[in-house]
Amino acid sequence: MLSFIVFILQAAGASMAPLASMGAAIGSGLAAVGAGIGIGQVGKGAMEAIARQPESVGDIRTNMIVAAALIEGACFFAMIVCLLIVFLVK
Repeated sequence: MLSFIVFILQAAGASMAPLASMGAAIGSGLAAVGAGIGIGQVGKGAMEAIARQPESVGDIRTNMIVAAALIEGACFFAMIVCLLIVFLVK
């Protein structure tokens, strides 16, 4: 999938390189903002769940950390794709 995206961007020509860099920067920023919102929602849900059932703090915390790690992984993947676009499209 990634190689297909890079191939399409390279086929667009060198005149599109500044636009590709700008789009990659915007995409990287949107990925970071989306991850921040997602982790905030996970934390909010965990705090509400802990307030309802204080005896299950350990299970809720574990699930919250796993969900936050998955969100961060998706964000890092998006940022790496954006960086590859910046450095491979010239």
